[in-house]
Amino acid sequence: MTVGIRIKFAGMSQEQFDEVNQHVDPVSNPPKGILFHSSGPIDGGWGVIDFWESREDFDAFGPRIQESVAAAGVELQSPPDIKEFPVHETFPR
Repeated sequence: MTVGIRIKFAGMSQEQFDEVNQHVDPVSNPPKGILFHSSGPIDGGWGVIDFWESREDFDAFGPRIQESVAAAGVELQSPPDIKEFPVHETFPR
């Protein structure tokens, strides 16, 4: 079942996110089950909204995010605020 995942990274800047994303390398090595990814600035940090084929696919990707944060030398102010929401429908452009 498709799920939406919203993540808030408190205090994270665009530069920090970009550094982490270089280590994640989603273009050359896309995570299994990712359908759509977006990110941008939010009040007090950086936000991500993703759509995944399943919560299990997102959870399996979690360690790669943690490893990339560490490899980028980014210290998070707090654990990411992660919320899952059901997806009723998706459609291509």
